[in-house]
Amino acid sequence: MERSEDVILTNMCMVYDGNKVLVQEKILRGDRKKDRSKGIIFPGGHVERHEPIVDSVIREIYEETGLTIENPRLCGIKNWVREDGRRYIVFLFKTDRFSGELKSSDEGKVFWTELEDLPDMPFLWHMDRMLRIFDKEEFAELFLEVEHDWRPVLK
Repeated sequence: MERSEDVILTNMCMVYDGNKVLVQEKILRGDRKKDRSKGIIFPGGHVERHEPIVDSVIREIYEETGLTIENPRLCGIKNWVREDGRRYIVFLFKTDRFSGELKSSDEGKVFWTELEDLPDMPFLWHMDRMLRIFDKEEFAELFLEVEHDWRPVLK
């Protein structure tokens, strides 16, 4: 019985300062202009081969925002099994310790917004449900079931 599986490891971090949170506006480009969509997400990215998970989130936040974060705290995960059979795992972190000058990157525009304003913004990638992990700490895992049109299952 095989007890291992192929995985893709990624991270995302809610950087906050009081009631303000740092968000990233991403534009997803499809094959045609009408396939383009835009939405808000927290910054993050891929874990490099053999890279420690915490180091990866510190590196990704710096690359995408110009900020150096400290003491990122793991607050949950989002994951699903892709159609090719690989599991995709997003480690969800949060921190209020950072330094540096905010700057956007090729990944998208970054800016501060009020936490209470987030629900009125256009989300990407189940961000509304991830907020229940980041902000409310109501759940530790968001699992998406591919068989049901990527229906989120909070556990």
